[in-house]
Amino acid sequence: MTSIRIKTTKSFTFDAAHFLPNHKGKCANMHGHTYRLDVTVIRDNGKLCNDGSDEGMVIDFADLKAIVKAEVIDRMDHKVLNDVLPFRTTAENMVTHIFGILTDKLQSTGVIVDRVKLWETPDSYAEACYE
Repeated sequence: MTSIRIKTTKSFTFDAAHFLPNHKGKCANMHGHTYRLDVTVIRDNGKLCNDGSDEGMVIDFADLKAIVKAEVIDRMDHKVLNDVLPFRTTAENMVTHIFGILTDKLQSTGVIVDRVKLWETPDSYAEACYE
């Protein structure tokens, strides 16, 4: 029998502007997005916390929210991303960066970042995950 792995996802939004220098399309010009960020996490054993305040959870939603807000949202919301990120601000580069930041922050807690989706528009996203 296959064991069940429990995952938890929390969604966030933030507004930011950016431009893509030397891009052949409209995105070469300054423009803005309301980004949606979906962060999915799992405990390192694929199960739930079995003691303490977080018993029966992967992670307390409030704790995940506080970490993502401090590490990502507060640094990007209402900013010109080209001014705060040291790379070309494509959705693909940004989701890779966010995945790395959250992985580094959560690894000591027994929680693993499973998947991060960064929606640039309501129908377009980039995704980073372990395979």
